[in-house]
Amino acid sequence: MIARLFLFFSVSFCAVVQAAGFAVRESFQVGQGVVVRALAVDSARQQLWVGTSVGAMQVDLRTGERLGVFTRDNALANEYVFAAFVDSRGEVWLGTNGGGVSRYAEGRWKTYFPLHGLADYWVYSFAEDRAGDVWIGTWAGLNRWRRGEDRFETYLEELINEWVYALAVDPRGVLWVGTEGGLNAFDGRSWRTWTHADGLGAPNRDGRPFSDNTGLGTRNRHDLNVRVDGRPSFNPNYVFSLAVDGDGHVWVGTWGGGVSRFDGRRFRNETRADGLPGDIVYALAVDGDGRLWAGTDGGLAYRKDGRWHGVSGLPQRDVYALAVTQDGGVWAGLNGLVARIGW
Repeated sequence: MIARLFLFFSVSFCAVVQAAGFAVRESFQVGQGVVVRALAVDSARQQLWVGTSVGAMQVDLRTGERLGVFTRDNALANEYVFAAFVDSRGEVWLGTNGGGVSRYAEGRWKTYFPLHGLADYWVYSFAEDRAGDVWIGTWAGLNRWRRGEDRFETYLEELINEWVYALAVDPRGVLWVGTEGGLNAFDGRSWRTWTHADGLGAPNRDGRPFSDNTGLGTRNRHDLNVRVDGRPSFNPNYVFSLAVDGDGHVWVGTWGGGVSRFDGRRFRNETRADGLPGDIVYALAVDGDGRLWAGTDGGLAYRKDGRWHGVSGLPQRDVYALAVTQDGGVWAGLNGLVARIGW
């Protein structure tokens, strides 16, 4: 497995599509059956971190050179990387499927397990607050890593559900927490909760089958199956992704309910009927020009001036991860492939 990882991660960038509008401009392969589940941009160093089901890779965005490959042989406790994050100090955080958190700082890796205070071995999201503390979403609650103290605090009873998949911090400093059972918000003093019953996610108007899958990559199921009998499914309280736009609106990617925009009072839901390519929304990101990007089970699209626009050139529909660069580039992670989207 490791040999195959090195082989496919050595593939150089190649041009893919020449077309007007946003489209795939270049891409590189990471191996057949290797899922790209996490992407993070280190803007200061002009590097892209790629988290996959068989390890992580560090890429120079200026040259396309592969700078490093990280597996359990040299950095991680588990090769399945489900979350990647670069904090304000340039430290890199990788969340793994059963191997805790690995943090790269000052040229060294350090791995955290529950014995260090981490809530669980399964880690799926990161965010940084205004104090520089890093929030970590796990399958057994939410952690806050106190910068300078190198210690963890755990929040569990405050959450609507302990399985935390998405995190974001808005301009007011409010922490947003997407879980398998709904959405939480923490303003530093109090917690709030919303579910499908409160308007989160669109109704199941297409009659999609309900999914009883307990999540992406659970302790019993390490797959990405969101289909029931071959059809896209519906899991109304399940939040896959979060993003905050320049106006402070919180965007929530749901399992089968499309994208929900929360303005502080109510949710507005947008689905395929509104131009979204798929109603299962794995990833969300906002670029520097205010466009909202959505990676779904039906492809990739961006929202501008109240409309959704599809992106051409992707060889697959499922887009699991997104990352935005300072120059306006967007990177998308798929099964076996990383693609750069540009104008």
